[in-house]
Parts: sequence; structure tokens; C-alpha cells
Amino acid sequence: MSRLFKHSAVLFALVCVSTPVLAQWLKYPTAGVPRTADGRFNPSAPAPRMPHGKPDFSGIWITADTNCTSPSLVCGSELPMARTGINMGIGLTGGLPYQPWLAALVKERTATDAKEDPHVRCLPDTFLRAYGLPHLLKFVQTPDLLVMLNEMNAGYRQIFLDGRPLPKDPVPSWQGYSSATWSGDTLVVDSIGFRDDLWIDWNGSVLTEAAKVRERIRRPSYGFIEIEVNVDDPKAYTKPWSVALRQRLALDTELVDEICLENEKSYQRMK
Repeated sequence: MSRLFKHSAVLFALVCVSTPVLAQWLKYPTAGVPRTADGRFNPSAPAPRMPHGKPDFSGIWITADTNCTSPSLVCGSELPMARTGINMGIGLTGGLPYQPWLAALVKERTATDAKEDPHVRCLPDTFLRAYGLPHLLKFVQTPDLLVMLNEMNAGYRQIFLDGRPLPKDPVPSWQGYSSATWSGDTLVVDSIGFRDDLWIDWNGSVLTEAAKVRERIRRPSYGFIEIEVNVDDPKAYTKPWSVALRQRLALDTELVDEICLENEKSYQRMK
């Protein structure tokens, strides 16, 4: 059995022991979406905008970095998990630039099929990892705040748009602390204050407490969000690195409880 298949099987089990994707508010139509002449959703239509003219990222999103394009969120038996969800550096020449200690740790975690993964243990996923997992993310935007709600374990992240400085001595957290400014139609988000050893993929790559993350978030069309991520974490990596991630709009659905610990059995089976 390949490692990728094992990871997919574990993820499928985790989804199934909690509320499954298909049990959500399907068929309740998303209001106000642009449509073609034949009535189909038009993802290429212009992105919506806030009253002050900036792009509005509000909506329910799921990773677009897969071959799955079905509006029902799944394609046959395929789970819409991005390749970066397995290996964040898959698109980088030579992969992520690990420090020697992290290269050895990732090798060990990969060899043991990520059995110590915090996701498997039902702990929160930091936002960088959440972008590549098959769980819905709901963005709620106001002029001064962008809130990201993670359906998995009812997690949340706040991005402040009111110009506040980042804290000088933050208490380490799962999502860090995020403050953003606009550069034209691009939201530039700076984040610090992470917990140590936050997994960002199934291979066991991490963010550490030394990490500084910058996201450049764009909504080039109604149906997609593009996120360019730059990670500067000298404790874990020999140099800064960048990846490009995408989210696609999920229609006719809504967040419902997806609590991993409710009837969770996968971790016990993996021991």
C-alpha cells in the first residue's frame, strides 16, 4: 500500500467518523451567484466587492489544488485534498529547504505514516495546512476583520484589517496573530506567534515559534481565491520559501458540526 493511499485512507476515516461532507445543507441554493445563460454557475465572473471597493472574500471555500471540480465537493471516491496537503514542498525544486534536524524528523514521520500527526489526534490545524485539507472553510469579511471558520473542530482564525501592529511578545497559538494591509486588490497578511512544531502537511513539515508567514490573497474571479504564501522560519528551514495555493467556492452548502473526537477510532487503530 503506498504512503499516499494510506494517508488518504486515514483522512477518509477521520471524515467519516465525524459528520461527513455529504451530510451538509446540500441543495440549499447559494444566493446571488453569477450564472451563465443556461443557468449554470459562472466561476469566471468578476469577484464581488465590499462597499469600500476592495474584493470581498466572503464565502465557503475548499481546496482547488486537486483534479476534483465537482460542485458536490467530491469526485467519485476521491477526496479533494491538495497535493500540498501531503507534501507542502511538492512544487518546489528540491522540496522544502529543511534544516538537518527537521529533514531527519520528516523522514521518520513519513516512514511511520504520520501516526503522531496532531490532525489524527484531533488537534487543530493551522491555517496553512487547512488550505490543503478536504474540510470547508468559511470566510466572513467586514471592513476591519476577515474571519476564517474551519468546519473541522469548529476552529477559527482572525485577520485584522484595521492597521493594528502585530504583538511584540505573543502567547504562542495554533493560528498565530495576523494583521493585514491592502496592496491594490491584494490582501497582504503578516502572521507571527505560532506554537512550536505545527504540522503543515502529512509528511510532518512544520512551522515553529520562529516563523513569520506572509500571505498575498487575491480573488481573481468569483469562483476562486489565490493565496501566495511565503514562510520565513530560520529554526526549521535553511532559507525562506514560497508556495501558491488555491481555494474554490463551494456552492449550495453550509458549515455543520465536524468534531473529530466524536466517536473517533482512527488513532487507536494506528498505534
